[in-house]
Amino acid sequence: MAFKKEIEEIIEPKDIFVGKKDAPITLMEFGEYENEDCAKANEVVKQLLEEYEGKIRFNFRHFPLTLVHQRSMKAGEAAVAAGQEGKFWEMHNILFSNRRSLGTTSLKLHSKEAGVKNKKFLDDLVNGVYGWQVQDDLKEGIDRGVKELPAFFINDEPFTGKPTFANLSAAIELALKKSKRKPAAKQRA
Repeated sequence: MAFKKEIEEIIEPKDIFVGKKDAPITLMEFGEYENEDCAKANEVVKQLLEEYEGKIRFNFRHFPLTLVHQRSMKAGEAAVAAGQEGKFWEMHNILFSNRRSLGTTSLKLHSKEAGVKNKKFLDDLVNGVYGWQVQDDLKEGIDRGVKELPAFFINDEPFTGKPTFANLSAAIELALKKSKRKPAAKQRA
């Protein structure tokens, strides 16, 4: 009898959201954990999620700028690894809070703080088990024209401007108005 190696289903970053599943607005960010502007944007996103609770859902995608931040790739992999146990957002926030401490050993400690139970976490990190998921995000970001971080998309439309609470709120308000008009337009047709 031959033994089949069990195929593990990996939950990819594109499938991990915070917020109401059927929210009319999807806010997506391409970013990385060592970037100061991304850390500031993370605080803005937390405010937006509170302000627009039930109206937006948020998706974070990895765009490691490894030429500038050598540890951003592994930090992204650590977040994806935590996501396998439903701890993506806990890890996400811990990584931003500790963005100057993202060495492999530190990532293992951060994972414990996030509540990750996987005993193979460090091995998975060293072996790049989740590297492809981070690379897929990076490729998608490049395909979408991402050049600077953080890069935001609101319902798949690129957001231009400084990602402040006021600017993103205004763009979300506009998108909410558009989403309310769509069903009415269909009824008239």
